[in-house]
Amino acid sequence: MLVGIKDSFKLFGVSIICCCAVLVCTMFLNFAIDLKSIGDIISTPDARVLYDAQLMTSKVVIAATGLCLLLTSVVTMLFHVKHFIDRHKKDLGILKALGHSNIKIARNFAVFGLSVFVGCIVGFGLAYAVMPRFYALQNKDAIMPDVPLVFHGEVLVYFVILPALAFSAIAVLYACYKLKQPVLSLLKEAAAEGGKKHVSAEKDETPFLKGLSLSVLKGKKVLAFFICFSAFCFSSLIQMGASMDELSSEMMGAMMIIIGVVLAVTTLILAIVTVVNSNRQTIAVMRAFGYTDMQCINSVLGIYRPFAYAGFALGTVYQFGLLKVMVAIVFKDIAGVPEYSFDFAVMAITLAVFIVAYEGLTLLCAKGIKRISLRQIMSE
Repeated sequence: MLVGIKDSFKLFGVSIICCCAVLVCTMFLNFAIDLKSIGDIISTPDARVLYDAQLMTSKVVIAATGLCLLLTSVVTMLFHVKHFIDRHKKDLGILKALGHSNIKIARNFAVFGLSVFVGCIVGFGLAYAVMPRFYALQNKDAIMPDVPLVFHGEVLVYFVILPALAFSAIAVLYACYKLKQPVLSLLKEAAAEGGKKHVSAEKDETPFLKGLSLSVLKGKKVLAFFICFSAFCFSSLIQMGASMDELSSEMMGAMMIIIGVVLAVTTLILAIVTVVNSNRQTIAVMRAFGYTDMQCINSVLGIYRPFAYAGFALGTVYQFGLLKVMVAIVFKDIAGVPEYSFDFAVMAITLAVFIVAYEGLTLLCAKGIKRISLRQIMSE
């Protein structure tokens, strides 16, 4: 069949996002369950305050992390299903012409759920690997009784089994929806895309380049979300991670920074590679007309730059608001917790690193497009 297991492994972005989500959520949900087991033996007021704060923290982290990364995983999964269908319209049209029903074809997309399972099981395993250290840090001052680390099968079901089954169902249903079009429509669209001309020479260079950029954005709107999300993760998690040494622990800070970098790099590379590959014909023809490599790459990627910096700004506001709420509300009755204020130095350093990384990746892509030749495109 057209869709195979190897196609599922191409969804590495989904696997990484699911891994990060399950890693964080498993740690805090397992801790919250185990924490409740000592609720009846807490007697001192200080221990009760810390107990309530830890439970509230777990709920906030699970909600904030889980919902955000769940939404991103769903969008990424739908993007891959749509991208696969768009690239194989001719093959899918032939299958439908041979009598295969929409649901018969669509059910093969259930294999995409394998990428979710792989990401979730890796994140689940990593969570239990670091959990002993995590439990110790949560009660490092020994204010509460020791919290026992217990394996809970329901956590495995919630964060590994159910997500894999749910995403398989989502992939099948969305594929079935996208396949609800006549056979001739699939075949004609495939032929039209193969023969479509993307670029022509213009006397006025500026309007052409602007029009091309807008056309790229119109054709790949969802990639604006990925680029914005990439900057959001980088900004929010790195700035939060830099504050964790005072508010929580160095371990939590390091985890946030690592997760932020991994999510940002994964989603940004996914978006940029998709944009460049989708416009290989355009880039090849532009180079043949004499446009420089930087003009070519800025025409297909420059339109997304505002979304990247908007995502960074949103991430900055988000991390400040979340930490402010945590300190002012959740930990307000706990002695020794410092008052949180916005750290302009950390923000400036994070922004500088982001600019270097983002613009550096753009320059790297500009060098890479030299391998895109007009002869190769015409032969395809």
